[in-house]
Amino acid sequence: MTISEFISNQPQERQKILNDIHEIIIQTDQGIKAKVEPMMGKEMIVYNAPGSFKYGLSSVKKYMSLHVMPIYVSATLYSKYKNLLKAANFQKGCINFKNEEEMPLNILQQLIGDCSKIDLLKIKEDYIKSKKSSPK
Repeated sequence: MTISEFISNQPQERQKILNDIHEIIIQTDQGIKAKVEPMMGKEMIVYNAPGSFKYGLSSVKKYMSLHVMPIYVSATLYSKYKNLLKAANFQKGCINFKNEEEMPLNILQQLIGDCSKIDLLKIKEDYIKSKKSSPK
């Protein structure tokens, strides 16, 4: 399934915001590749950076969800955007929302801009190196 097909299969009232979010992600974080694939038991748009999953965009029964791995590894980003997106429901690495009022696109643009600077593969490699070099 293509990304366009995925979005067009969603409820009419969600299609514009899903498309807008998708466009913001691919234009703001140009190091990612997007495709529709299953994740956590449902089809979603998955955005992979080299060597790692970075974002996911899904539409489920009661809400839409933006999975944002950089906020999972950065308490600073998590706190900043939890304060800015007060109407959205924050989980550990994702943000659930029902409409653009809960996920204003100007704040989303800032979020993706901040996240685009985070190299998840480097974080993972540094973590593995630190584990190997730490005494047992």
